[in-house]
Amino acid sequence: MTKAPEDAGKRRAVEPVICYPAEGLPLPDLALYQAARLGAVKVCEVLVLPRDAACFHVPAGSFFRISCVEGPQVGDLNLWNTNDLSERFYSGKTRALHGTHLTTGERMWSSFPHLRPMATIVADTLDWYGIDEFGGSVHDVIGTRCDPYTHNLLSGGDYHHCCHSILTRALAAETGLPLDQAEAHVHDVLNVFMCTGFTRDTGQYFMKASPVRAGDYLEFFAEIDLLGALSACPGGDCSEEHSSDVAACYPLLVEVFQPAVGALEGWSSPARNGYCGGHGA
Repeated sequence: MTKAPEDAGKRRAVEPVICYPAEGLPLPDLALYQAARLGAVKVCEVLVLPRDAACFHVPAGSFFRISCVEGPQVGDLNLWNTNDLSERFYSGKTRALHGTHLTTGERMWSSFPHLRPMATIVADTLDWYGIDEFGGSVHDVIGTRCDPYTHNLLSGGDYHHCCHSILTRALAAETGLPLDQAEAHVHDVLNVFMCTGFTRDTGQYFMKASPVRAGDYLEFFAEIDLLGALSACPGGDCSEEHSSDVAACYPLLVEVFQPAVGALEGWSSPARNGYCGGHGA
């Protein structure tokens, strides 16, 4: 290790600055969303089976809820613009804007050049968890999804039930795309119900048993027309490993709710980002 300079302590003591102050973000009208949710009617549901994934559609101005319905289970969520798969959830920018874990009032933002809200979290029954003594919290945007490539790198062999693979199969089945084309659209996720953080000593990404229980849910308002894909992770509650045929796994339920006509008066789907796109050329 390099010898520390004489002013090392002074350099470490410099106070941090928030990169993207939240005060500059356009705020969702949560009161309007919550009022619209009161009269909303369920129009469809999709049950995501253990170690599998499924797609679902949510029209702009509707709500969708992801629920734990049996035992503790985490899921990986991908979102796309229904009409343009190139516009998809951008976990890195969402993390930069909101932090490592999401909860009520925070949003899932889309990729460049769109960079607009795709979905706003309107309810979270695990918001009580906060940040624990290990630095862990729930609903992270720091993990990438378990995948067969990393599994092969670390353990060898081919495992086909990683979230990356089951999301790929679900998207291929929904869109009719060949697997290799569908795979290119599968992206870094919102880890729904997963409890994660970074170790204080080595800075490594960790997971621990999810606090989710049957009846818990995370609910969203769709800001644009959405195609979603949700996995029921082969790690179950991720208390031991997240690519496994032996972990106890349970289904997850996705429900879509449509508000009454006129309930969202004054709301409109957000426009594409206002940057001119010139890049100084």
